Amino acid sequence: MTHHVSSMLETYPKELGNIDRQKLVECIEACFECAQTCTACADACLAEDMVAELRQCIGLNVDCADVCVVTGAVLSRQTGTNVETTRALLEACRVACKACGDECASHAEMHEHCKVCAQACRRCEQACADLLASVG
Repeated sequence: MTHHVSSMLETYPKELGNIDRQKLVECIEACFECAQTCTACADACLAEDMVAELRQCIGLNVDCADVCVVTGAVLSRQTGTNVETTRALLEACRVACKACGDECASHAEMHEHCKVCAQACRRCEQACADLLASVG
């Protein structure tokens, strides 16, 4: 992981409020990592000979990727933050990551890309849950 997320938050000219900075950094990083991994997994699923059997996985991959990108972007913006929006996004991201992670885990023995994706989804799911628990 790069330290750009942490570095950018350190340069923010105002106080971050009552949000746990380390959990925020971990969640932003996990969201963008998960988005990239889910996008790559969907692409790898499309390249599989049994693509028809992976439709559900592909759909959950792209949904999870989109939710993760939006969540990471909104969490990156601290000016004018709305706590209810932040909570809703974190919960939506946690739910999307769980669904995608569960689906990918069901294909993990046959497809290594699904195993990698399930791990990224689990990490992001946990990071969202941890940050959600700390949001005031």
